[in-house]
Amino acid sequence: MSRVDVRLSLLRGFVIKPLKKAVLPVAGLGTRFLPATKAMPKEMLPVVDKPLIQYAIDEAREAGIEEFCLITGRGKDSLIDYFDIAFELETTLRERGKKSALEALEPSGIPAGSMVAVRQQEPLGLGHAIWCARSFIGNDPFAILLPDDIVQSGRSCVAQLVDAYNTTGGNVVAVTEVPKEHTNRYGILETGADDGRMVEVKGLVEKPDPKDAPSNLSIIGRYVLMPEVMKYLAKLERGAGGEVQLTDAMAKMIGEVPFHGLRYEGTRFDCGDKAGFLEAQIAFSINRPDLGAAVREFLKKYTAA
Repeated sequence: MSRVDVRLSLLRGFVIKPLKKAVLPVAGLGTRFLPATKAMPKEMLPVVDKPLIQYAIDEAREAGIEEFCLITGRGKDSLIDYFDIAFELETTLRERGKKSALEALEPSGIPAGSMVAVRQQEPLGLGHAIWCARSFIGNDPFAILLPDDIVQSGRSCVAQLVDAYNTTGGNVVAVTEVPKEHTNRYGILETGADDGRMVEVKGLVEKPDPKDAPSNLSIIGRYVLMPEVMKYLAKLERGAGGEVQLTDAMAKMIGEVPFHGLRYEGTRFDCGDKAGFLEAQIAFSINRPDLGAAVREFLKKYTAA
């Protein structure tokens, strides 16, 4: 942040701290992908040759994030193992001269001490999962990435949020327009000033009935939040579905800190949904130099029907 930016932020009454932490809630059961998720976390399901969790970590790193907290549950230890050193595998590959295979492993490496895991003992919702990371977050701003969402973009979605945060401070969430009839699936914004890309958040409603929805702007699984959200999550108040809703806690911050939604640049794939997961496979593979031509060719067999 430049001296000018620091001076402007001080004039607003707060200092914009650098954003270096990210929380990734990965405690879900993945029931929509049974039986595959009977013995493996859904976040380990691969899109082409990289698991969902790796896409999230890569996106966060591009935004300059250096510390990560996985909110896990029972049976999720393979997520932690994935980012550990695979000594036997790496030694074997090195002895056999498998340079390209070793290079493929590099993104799964995490510097010692930069990743922690916290157990969410009960499935009490996203708000409860974030509350479980309170010691990790401390008094720092933090990003949240839901690995079910993958965003294909030139600049990572979280990096775009961080760019906005460095200008406005406060909370910044990634938003997209959804069909009016689908507002009951998402957290929906009540909007204020809107310049076409950045929109002021005047209110938030979790999964409103379409007739009651204040807009059709939905939050996707990318957030930059201030640590003040914890004082509301700590009350563990139940909301929609009997769960502790992050949306409810964020709504209570409106007026305390700047709050904006960002219409990010890119295409979001909902990989928690089977159709979205399959679409992501095609979208990511078709852009690969080593796979694109073959994928385009075999798709002709299926699109011609």
